[in-house]
Amino acid sequence: MNNAASEMKALVTGASGLLGRAIVKEFEANGWNVLGLAFSRSSAKLKKVDLRDSHCVEETIKSFEPYVVIHSAAERRADVVEQCAGSVQRLNVDATTYIAKTCAALKIPLIYISTNYVFDGKNPPYKPQDKPNPLNKYGLSKLAGERATLAAHPGSIVLRVPLLYGPVERINESGGTYLYNYVIQSSQVKHVCNYQQRFPTHIQDVSSVLRQMADKLYKGEKFHGLFHWSSSEQHTKYSMTVCIAKVLGLSHKHILPQETPDQVTPRPHNVQLDVSDTLALGIKVTETPFDEGIQECLKPFIKGGNLLEK
Repeated sequence: MNNAASEMKALVTGASGLLGRAIVKEFEANGWNVLGLAFSRSSAKLKKVDLRDSHCVEETIKSFEPYVVIHSAAERRADVVEQCAGSVQRLNVDATTYIAKTCAALKIPLIYISTNYVFDGKNPPYKPQDKPNPLNKYGLSKLAGERATLAAHPGSIVLRVPLLYGPVERINESGGTYLYNYVIQSSQVKHVCNYQQRFPTHIQDVSSVLRQMADKLYKGEKFHGLFHWSSSEQHTKYSMTVCIAKVLGLSHKHILPQETPDQVTPRPHNVQLDVSDTLALGIKVTETPFDEGIQECLKPFIKGGNLLEK
């Protein structure tokens, strides 16, 4: 690679999304020159690139000459994926293949963001090398993305993560902040799933892991393959909702636990991730407690106990 490519330059896909925004912020705060890519929400700071266009992907990467690429762009809404599997294939799998092939050809380290939904939830906690068995089309698409990444670029890294939350642009942007809607609808009894086990993880924590990985690669450390990151704090959708009510001083009497799975999209019971391989790299992160993290995320939307914006 030439001198320009050896600089601390990071290219981040999905940079307008929940996780992507945090990745850009974390890398920039730690001395990296970052090019963020977006499509439907591109801006003056984010380059508009259609990742489904292989030529555009190749030209963008060649032009910027990043040291590392963080591929976080994906359709993550499991219910949407069930209904639109064809269009999701083009983004979650085909675009991923284009990126991996280009990075491999240019000898650029690639980190692909995947999900704990590649597992069926029957034998947690899951180590990186445990056999995947997705229960829904989202998990299948991300597993296909993993395999495409590692096949095209054997030296790449796959980082699986669980349910993510963090500072949002709209209340429904993350599965964590969305639950505030249940809390404020206090005139209606709401049955909320208390079956599926979740490990809500703050996007800042994930971004720190990614940045530390990139720092290590830049310094010449060698590692590749499958890794996991997750909070160790265990919740259900119900307990997360109750937690939100408590930290905001609101009632949760109308919120009742539902002890059976949600029926919309198949979801695994418990896909807790074993993060020991990631910690073995020397990665150090202080976990953000859910009650503290979610309260901070919701502050901009709340005044006098009322939701300001959906």
